[in-house]
Amino acid sequence: METNELLKKVRKIEIKTKGISKELFSGEYHSAFKGRGMSFSEVRDYQYGDDVRNIEWNVTARTGHPHIKVFEEERELTVMLLVDISPSSSFGTQLYLRRDLITEISAVLAFSAINNNDKVGLILFADDVKLYIPPKKGKKHILRIIRELIDGQADAGTTNVSIALEYFNNVVKKKSICFLLSDFFAPEFDQPLQIAARRHDIIGMHLYDPFEKSLPKAGLLRITDAESGLEQIIDTSDRATRQRHEAAFQEKEQKLFSLFNRSGADLISLESRESYILALHRFFKKRSN
Repeated sequence: METNELLKKVRKIEIKTKGISKELFSGEYHSAFKGRGMSFSEVRDYQYGDDVRNIEWNVTARTGHPHIKVFEEERELTVMLLVDISPSSSFGTQLYLRRDLITEISAVLAFSAINNNDKVGLILFADDVKLYIPPKKGKKHILRIIRELIDGQADAGTTNVSIALEYFNNVVKKKSICFLLSDFFAPEFDQPLQIAARRHDIIGMHLYDPFEKSLPKAGLLRITDAESGLEQIIDTSDRATRQRHEAAFQEKEQKLFSLFNRSGADLISLESRESYILALHRFFKKRSN
């Protein structure tokens, strides 16, 4: 992509997603993801109702008046975005290509994080890891992440979630919040997900197109697998064909939810024509309860 075109796209996404994250998600993000613990802030006079366990006895003895220690949440967190850029991410039949939806969601999450003074990092992957940006703070850093999300795409290869999670486990030692965005057309990744979920807070985001869930009744269609290149012709007017397609999708969804649940991780499933704003709102609200 030409530099000027890329910068225009970065600016457009910044304007849209920065406003969404600031107006809608800053408070909800803060509530959904707690800090690492509590740190000592100051000492003040004891007030009725304060927890007596927090009395600062040295100051109390020196002044002759009860004083209490005040603590505040250690807020700084690390957010990692693990983003699938395999060829199937370019699929889309509705308003969005999958990669455009992934870019917007990632940008909203990144701006929500830096609004709360958290660090953000990025891993782009397909059949292997294509790019790693270590976690940092600041608007300039977020704009670089958005730029890489827009410009990053694997020309070939399959989706390998296992390799992405293994790499993440190796390079990010500090406990972090990890958003894993993918269509999950991938071989099994049970073990690396379970290992990652023991140390980190993992949230999977399964992003799918309506056609992947149910086929329209449109007669003969030639379809091509974006990753394997395999072509076939299917008769969508055949009811049994459509039913098998829907059943396969439902089975995949059930397996994904079961896998993430067993691993102690969360999963958000989002169709491309649905509002990701509402989906994130529901998720943040659920996590903060």
